[in-house]
Amino acid sequence: MNQPTHKVTVIGLGPMGRAMAAAYLDAGYEVTVWNRSPGKDTELVARGARRAADAAGAVAASGLTVLSLIDVDAMYTALAGADLGGRVLANLSSDVPDKARAAARWAQERGASYLTGGVNVPPTGIGQEGSSMFVSGPEDVYAAHRAALDLLSATDYRGTDAGYAQLYYQLNMIMFWTAYTGWYQALAVAKANGLTAADIVPYAGYTADTMRTFYEGSAPLIDADAHEGEHERLAMCAASVEHILHTAADSGVDTGILAAHADLYRRGVAAGFGADSSSRLIQLLGAGV
Repeated sequence: MNQPTHKVTVIGLGPMGRAMAAAYLDAGYEVTVWNRSPGKDTELVARGARRAADAAGAVAASGLTVLSLIDVDAMYTALAGADLGGRVLANLSSDVPDKARAAARWAQERGASYLTGGVNVPPTGIGQEGSSMFVSGPEDVYAAHRAALDLLSATDYRGTDAGYAQLYYQLNMIMFWTAYTGWYQALAVAKANGLTAADIVPYAGYTADTMRTFYEGSAPLIDADAHEGEHERLAMCAASVEHILHTAADSGVDTGILAAHADLYRRGVAAGFGADSSSRLIQLLGAGV
């Protein structure tokens, strides 16, 4: 069952799962679909997908089953009665790395091969140029089914550890959600001062674009444990963070997120890192660094 196939099963038909099944139909695959709650496969079936009576039948229909569920625990429930012997499961559901590793062991104990995937685009990006997806698990299984996974999103193989695809994915999500929340915080302050989201978009775009320069410039220094404040000092950054905190407070908006941010910088200065680069904050944030 570790051979390439033009049959595929998709289990989980939320927006992401439906986009994946549609991409396979577009590519001429024989697609079997199943979802716990009925009604989400209507359009797919009208396009030629086969509706399985249950999850066990869905798995049996194809050598490769792609899962798009709320989390790993949902897979255990969905596949509890399925014969997984000789099957390949590509679980593209978001979850934490250790749960992905446990899921791989669970699948292997039942005779299945298991790949973990972390998809870096929303449903609208599935099958589109420029999309990407982290994948980890047995290299031979990945190689055999890479073409099928690449139809959904260009795959970036991260090694045999089943948890690594989720680790890389969640690292991206840490950056994404904190940045997106920062966008909402900025808009709250803007609106409190009579500005609109449209007023801020050009400047938000510039800030987002410049972040790559900061990432690329600081990464080698951080890896070398070189935190000298040659170009920027933590004390200066802490003062700037205080300014944004008080701007938000003066605007009458919630400051909980910014207060936590300011507290981290204050602790860095109090720890004696004021003359160092703000990258010293990693010592306060991390274990064993």
